[in-house]
Amino acid sequence: MVVLSKIYTKTGDAGETALGNGARVAKHSTRVNAYGTVDEVNATVGLARQFAEGWMDEALARVSNDLFDLGADLATPDMHKDKDLPYTPLRMIESQVSRLEREIDEQNAKLQPLRSFILPGGSRLAAQLHLCRTVCRRAERLAVELATMEEVNAEAVKYLNRLSDWFFVMGRIANNDGKDDVLWVPGLTR
Repeated sequence: MVVLSKIYTKTGDAGETALGNGARVAKHSTRVNAYGTVDEVNATVGLARQFAEGWMDEALARVSNDLFDLGADLATPDMHKDKDLPYTPLRMIESQVSRLEREIDEQNAKLQPLRSFILPGGSRLAAQLHLCRTVCRRAERLAVELATMEEVNAEAVKYLNRLSDWFFVMGRIANNDGKDDVLWVPGLTR
């Protein structure tokens, strides 16, 4: 259980922050950028939920919780030293990835195949889900970059990869099951 009785600590005033294992690193480190961008994805999900209802809102709520799990995973390095910590670090697991895959497959089955790229837009919810998708792709790029330097849970990277696809499909669902997608017309505005 997390207890936050004081919001500011002044411990970051020198440009460093604490990771989940207690180590201090520069706030501009790749690891902090990766989990910070996951936090940005979560903020865009919060905005999308303002336009979502029913099962879509419930699905976005699950994703939001997963994103906190993911941030905790990325904020705690040294997976091989997990047993040395006084707690069990939260790690993304395969079932979180496979749930996204199931939901993508179920929802994509309702859609006509694309014959063109689509532009972000259509309904408010669809536009917001496309913003979620693009910020998620940035988080994925940062997690992949981090994995070239340090050990990263492979399920965390897979989750980000599937989640951006999930946002894409949900954006199409939010556009009247793809019927109101805004199609890209190459060279249209030349």
